[in-house]
Amino acid sequence: MNYVNLGTSDIKVSNLCLGSMNWGSSNTEDEGHSQIDRCLDAGINFVDTAEIYPTYPMLAETMGNTERIIGNWFAKTGRRDDVVLATKIAGPNQHLRGGERQNSKTIPQAIDASLKRLQTDYIDLYQLHNPNRGSYAFRRNWTYDPSKLDREDIVENMGDILEALDKAVKAGKVRTIGVSNETTWGTAAWLRLAAENSLPRMVSIQNEYSLLCRLGDLDLAELCCVENVAHLPYSPLAMGLVSGKYAPDHTPEGTRRAREGTLNGRINDRVWPAIEAYCDIAKRHNLDVNTMALAWTLTRPFVSSPIFGASNDAQLDAALAAGDLTLSEEVIAEIEAANKLHPLPY
Repeated sequence: MNYVNLGTSDIKVSNLCLGSMNWGSSNTEDEGHSQIDRCLDAGINFVDTAEIYPTYPMLAETMGNTERIIGNWFAKTGRRDDVVLATKIAGPNQHLRGGERQNSKTIPQAIDASLKRLQTDYIDLYQLHNPNRGSYAFRRNWTYDPSKLDREDIVENMGDILEALDKAVKAGKVRTIGVSNETTWGTAAWLRLAAENSLPRMVSIQNEYSLLCRLGDLDLAELCCVENVAHLPYSPLAMGLVSGKYAPDHTPEGTRRAREGTLNGRINDRVWPAIEAYCDIAKRHNLDVNTMALAWTLTRPFVSSPIFGASNDAQLDAALAAGDLTLSEEVIAEIEAANKLHPLPY
């Protein structure tokens, strides 16, 4: 396992991150604990969660349960310092705190609630799950219209948030901060405000990125490389689509698609030939397509630690294998050729 600095911080993280989004829904607490154990044994020291987890389904009454599962593991094992722990404050309109947006009032409330559930005194990476102003994440890129945004309100709110996070850092509750589902402009604005006001710097961005979703290849990639912002891609296997286990008329029982038929807008007629192309590349090179897809993200110059999830041991095995897989130049070239034939299939 390789390790990298988390952006400009001195925190060393493994170049694979264990995601926990489904612990408490499709995975039990015992299964979540087993995944942490296995990942630590494999050299992965990075675990990501959020106060709104579990998802699929995301319910008001279960929010926070994934953090509780992780907290119980800390209490049971006493291994808190072996884990770089990342969690997130919910964006507006996500059932918590009356749907109020992130600000200097809600951030301390959210941090203290997460610390209690996680049974820890500190969070290594505290992230803003969604921008208050909205973004083009989750297929909104097809209709995104930023023309009505109020720059003055956005910047004022950002400053308010950074000051609240500064207090959390100085209190020892948070070590570093990051964003999620953020844009290139938004990330640059956070960095500028931090520099101008001597406030904490966003060290990472967690956006969707995979063979099937390559929105991050251009402006965001440039920002991450030049400004040393760690990119932590989520859904690097496109919610299991890359595996080829789904078909237009086939959905295995117990899968995410069985619970949400479009996989949050990822299913359409254009996605199937793209999946077939990547599965064919893996088959011809005797690779597991899931391992190939995850290993491919690590070849990208702006990616630090992709965040993978696993519903069972076989999926976890495939993910762990990616940490030791070096893709050949031939495989990478074929992947790029497939991307040109099937750009942004969803």
